[in-house]
Amino acid sequence: MARRYDTNDATDRVTGLREAASAVRRGELVVLPTDTVYGVGADAFSPEAVGDLLTAKGRGRNMPSPVLIGSPNTLHGLVTDFSETAWDLVDAFWPGALTLVARHQPSLQWNLGDTRGTVAVRMPLHPVAIELLTETGPMAVSSANLTGHPSPETCEAARNMLGDAISVYLDGGPTPGIVPSSIVDVTGSVPVLLRAGAIDADELRKVVPDLEVAS
Repeated sequence: MARRYDTNDATDRVTGLREAASAVRRGELVVLPTDTVYGVGADAFSPEAVGDLLTAKGRGRNMPSPVLIGSPNTLHGLVTDFSETAWDLVDAFWPGALTLVARHQPSLQWNLGDTRGTVAVRMPLHPVAIELLTETGPMAVSSANLTGHPSPETCEAARNMLGDAISVYLDGGPTPGIVPSSIVDVTGSVPVLLRAGAIDADELRKVVPDLEVAS
């Protein structure tokens, strides 16, 4: 039976975060608020848990899950060939609605889907998400909806779609909105905007003037 915790209540928040972290360590799924929409998360280093996440959403391995982290310092253990330009984007926009596609460390034992040696990584600007990620380490997190359905702005909307496939729901109230994060590919010599979202190209170019936009 799925458990729901109101993270706007101090006692419930402490209990919920503890229970969510324990669930992630057991390889189970949790739903958490972010600065965009609610996400469904799993231990990024558990192929079985990530597989369960994709199954819960009705999503194929051809759409790999992004990874959320609680601190920019975590990047050092996850990515390789991370340019100064990429770090400039991190410094300017993290925590926030910017996802960076980078080459992951080849030694990492994870299976996020068909990533072709890359990982889409972000640090969200939401205190509950950051607290949980600080406890669990990197989590594979995707929007907490069934594929093809709207991304949920409330915990209840996520629960209506995912039900008991989730062990713990962290309810932080309505999220700021459904505008997704912007996605920038930093695997090449020039950063490429793959998806315009909460941060537009003009804002990004204030930091990386040579930014290209994918056609």
